[in-house]
This record gives sequence, structure tokens and C-alpha cells, in this order.
Amino acid sequence: MTQSDSHHDRVKLQFGEQANAYLTSSVHAQGDDLKQLAVLLANYPNANLLDLGCGAGHVSFLAAQAVKSVTAYDLSDEMLNVVSKTAKEKALHNLVTTQGIVEKLPFADKSFDIVTSRYSLHHWRDAGVAMREAVRVLKPGGKLFLIDVTSPGHQVLDIWLQTVEALRDTSHVRDYSPGELLTFITEAGLMVDKTYRYRLLLQFESWVKRMRTPTHFIDAIKQYQVSASKEVQQYFELQDDGSFTSDTLLIEATSHE
Repeated sequence: MTQSDSHHDRVKLQFGEQANAYLTSSVHAQGDDLKQLAVLLANYPNANLLDLGCGAGHVSFLAAQAVKSVTAYDLSDEMLNVVSKTAKEKALHNLVTTQGIVEKLPFADKSFDIVTSRYSLHHWRDAGVAMREAVRVLKPGGKLFLIDVTSPGHQVLDIWLQTVEALRDTSHVRDYSPGELLTFITEAGLMVDKTYRYRLLLQFESWVKRMRTPTHFIDAIKQYQVSASKEVQQYFELQDDGSFTSDTLLIEATSHE
């Protein structure tokens, strides 16, 4: 088994069995970022859209109500089954699903007008390669709308965030800083148009339950939180029950004509 296969298999294992939990997760089903994305997508009624790492399909469902067609793309077959079933229930007949990895998209060059991704990039094994693939399948002048949790960038805060994320989820790769995300995007050949910053409250119990975090790792996270510096406690708004608040970013970018 290659290193790549190992990571992708771990992601499939982590998320496949919890597909329905992500469908009902308020963190994924709601948010000001989704509201803003709906406003942005309303400008493209004739677009063919690709949703990378679609998860339980919240962006795909939103997009299917605004654009011409949606391809929901994910590594997990279980997630895609949930998306297909829910799309039928919602009578979203312009939505199809495709399974695969983000680092090698099974689509022709210049196939899509829009590429979206929400809360997925921090699981990608090679975000740089995946971003170049996203640009490859975008038409000239096409749009990228990327949403993800971000690291504050400061080393002390970054180490704390990456540690609790990795303890909670062994498939976690990295919450990138805004600067790192913008570098991935611009080096892939996109021009950044606008960014939108949000704060996301993560309720501890549902956060670890959604990922089926083992008890010993939950205990380790709690102990690590207790030992957190005042700087960390204040920035992440650490609460007594372990809940905390992270930064998220919505980036709007355009491929070169």
C-alpha cells in the first residue's frame, strides 16, 4: 500500500461510516458562509458546477437550486450515497455524483464554470496538486469558491489548533493559514477576487462524536486544553466544556482568461 493510498483509505474510513451524521450536522448545514455562497452562486444560473469533497452535500444542494448542473465529487462512496438519496428527496434532478480523489480528477480540461469546496481542503493529501487539478477543469474566466477552517498563522496558536484537530481526527492534514491558502490558489493560476472571514463555534461533544474520536484521544484533547496558555484560551474562546471557536475563510477567485 502506498502512502497516498493509506491516507485516502483513512479518509474514507473516517467519513464513510458517519455520512448521515454530517448530513444533520448544524456546523455543515448552516452558517453565514453558506448564506454568502448562495448570494454569489445566484449570479451564475447557467453554470456547470463541480463540488470538490462534497461530504454530505450541503453545498451541492445549495448550488443545485441556483445553477444549471452540479457534480458532487467525494472520496467516500457512503457520502455520495447520502447525497444521491437526499437529492432525490429534494427533487434536485440536476445533481449527479462522482467518486474519486481530488489530486486526480476524472474530468476533461475546461469542463466546469465553477468549482466549489467547503470544509474539505484540510483533509487533502496534496492541496497544491488538487488546486492545480481544479484549475485544469475550470473554463477560462471560471470561478472558484473555497471555504475552509484556517489557522491563525501565529506559531503558538497554529500548533495548538493542529494538535487538537489531529487528536480528534487521524485523517486531518492541516488547517492552513489564509496566506498558505492564497498561495495554493495563486500558484495554481487563479486571481483572488475577494475573501470573507468568519468565526465558527465548535461544540465539543458533537465535534468529537461526529468523528467517532476514541475516548483516550478525547481525554488527551481535554488535558491539552486545560494546559493551554491564556493567549490560546482567549483567541479560540475556549469554554469549560471544551467547545472553542475557529476562523473560517471564504475565498472567491477567477481563472485566467
